[in-house]
Amino acid sequence: MRCWMALWLLIAAPSFAAAPVDAYPDVAAAYWVEIDGQPAWAGQPDRRLPMASLAKLMTALVIAEAGGLDEMVTVGPGTAQATGTRLGLRPGERYVAGDLFTAMLVRSANDACRALADWKGGDLASFVVRMNARAAELGMKDTRFANACGHDAPGQASSVRDLAVLARAAIAQPRIALDARRLRYTLRSQAGRQFTMNSTNALLEQVPGAIGLKTGYTPGAGRCLIALAQRDGHEVLVVLLHAPDRWWDSVALIELAFDEAQRRALR
Repeated sequence: MRCWMALWLLIAAPSFAAAPVDAYPDVAAAYWVEIDGQPAWAGQPDRRLPMASLAKLMTALVIAEAGGLDEMVTVGPGTAQATGTRLGLRPGERYVAGDLFTAMLVRSANDACRALADWKGGDLASFVVRMNARAAELGMKDTRFANACGHDAPGQASSVRDLAVLARAAIAQPRIALDARRLRYTLRSQAGRQFTMNSTNALLEQVPGAIGLKTGYTPGAGRCLIALAQRDGHEVLVVLLHAPDRWWDSVALIELAFDEAQRRALR
């Protein structure tokens, strides 16, 4: 969506409905908007699409629920297979698990993600089994994980409806909620090697009330986003898969949703 389309969104918001309506079909291949926990607008809500690094929210959920973030993690050789965004972790280095966890969420670092999956699962394949089992427990019927970090892979896909469920489960974990809103972080190895990183989420500094949640990009998935914001006693959740202008459109959708929340409060 180009600038004029975003402006049109701001002046043409439809009324909230009990069931989500496809009010903005151009924003993404699939999208989902909730206002105060209730679905408002959605397009292709059950379409299965690649999710890129939004998959890391399930990795984070499984690890947060299992605990042990104060333990030490030895980086294994599998981290070399983690392409895309990475910090440059070296096999044999040791880090506090919680520091790797934060790097995975703040910077979307694939090598930190892989190190955690190998540590908690014993190996990547075993950890992915746990991810899929947790997805089934949450009722995410359109979701299947093939890896922990969101790399394009046959069969790895989810729907925006499922990802909204995952977002709710993830944000209920205090550690995920804390890390999702961090603007920057410094990671140190046990030996003292240091990495300073900035969040991949541009909304945190641009949208009042933004508190996360996760960004993603791969060639197959395109630009993806789960955005969560709280303002004036209201909460808005936006999920976008394969969104050409995810920043413009997510901001427009968030503002529309808060406007609608205010209108509903006055009725």
